[in-house]
Amino acid sequence: MKILFNKAVAINIEQAFSHTKHLDGRTPINSDHNDGNSAYGFLSDFGNGGMFIANYTGLSEWERHANGDEMVQVIEGETSLVLLIDNEEVPNKIKAGELLIVPQGVWHRFESPKGVKVLTITPQPTDHQIERPSD
Repeated sequence: MKILFNKAVAINIEQAFSHTKHLDGRTPINSDHNDGNSAYGFLSDFGNGGMFIANYTGLSEWERHANGDEMVQVIEGETSLVLLIDNEEVPNKIKAGELLIVPQGVWHRFESPKGVKVLTITPQPTDHQIERPSD
């Protein structure tokens, strides 16, 4: 991911997305594109992680964050943010203008068949898993 902004500059979200390319057909296997013309962007450091954007249609891999809660805000489009709670998949539909806090350590994934532009404040490191976690 390339750095689009830093903490000393006001961040224009629309401008930040103009530096991304829409990824059509994201899958858990092709989620990470670092080719310089990516659907993903790093905006700034934030706490023990960073602020990120993504612009895609499709499904993500499972992920979790051991060092804090993650804030997910939909800027455009919609997504179903599926949380794995007590070994049950709990979908949470969020659309433009809405946000969801994913609790620390909870496995989650995105289902965005119609497309989404999302901003996250994500603690690091992030654990990723293609298959549904068993814990």
